[in-house]
Amino acid sequence: MAKILIVDDEPDIHQLIQRFAEHEGHETLCASSGEEAVALCRERDFDVIIMDIMMPGMDGFAASREIRREKDIPILMLSARGQEYDKLKGFEVGVDDYVVKPFSARELMAG
Repeated sequence: MAKILIVDDEPDIHQLIQRFAEHEGHETLCASSGEEAVALCRERDFDVIIMDIMMPGMDGFAASREIRREKDIPILMLSARGQEYDKLKGFEVGVDDYVVKPFSARELMAG
């Protein structure tokens, strides 16, 4: 069982990923902003982070960069932005994988 942090400002995305992950036996916690994700990572340990890019305040790129300064948690970027530039920027800030919305929940859990 993995501890998964789901970071997205869309409640529907939280619920979808959370339901599927918990059905697979994983423990989940949700954050709706980059700032909240960084704070949670300072307080707790996670096995993986599923992070959206476009959020108010600190975006997913900045949050990933900040988390990487302190911890080596695998980060899966989840975004509607599927351009090569965005994917490359994600890898430059340290994400481990990049999934474009819309996505299959099974594909996401396999990543």
